[in-house]
Amino acid sequence: MNWITYAILSAFFASLVAIFGKIGVKNIDSNLAVAIRTVIIVFFAWGIVLVQGNASDLFKISKHTYLFIVLSAIATGLSWLFYYKALQLGEVSRVAPIDKLSIVLTIVLAFIFLGEKPNVGNVTGGILITLGVLATIFLK
Repeated sequence: MNWITYAILSAFFASLVAIFGKIGVKNIDSNLAVAIRTVIIVFFAWGIVLVQGNASDLFKISKHTYLFIVLSAIATGLSWLFYYKALQLGEVSRVAPIDKLSIVLTIVLAFIFLGEKPNVGNVTGGILITLGVLATIFLK
């Protein structure tokens, strides 16, 4: 499979995260829901690593790489905590599109920190996503 197929599968499963998450936080604290979700993900991810036989690579990773994986994990955790709280308080059909503003922020940060070059496609896509988020917030 190529990167586009993986990205489409990611989008599909991310949509299920919103639907299942909204149902899941209905009667419990959103932080508890994130903690439960995280434990399941830990077992799931390590299961895949063990089946693939990649666990020994754990000792080959540089400190620099570990630093950015840890920073990414912290950002993920914060994102999940805020996302589940938003799902608990708001309509999933409005929360999920606002959450996708992360796409626009990622595009901008990729230009700034990774040296990626703006092009018509990613700039136009970012503008359209922003307009969609604004419509989600302000139009009823």
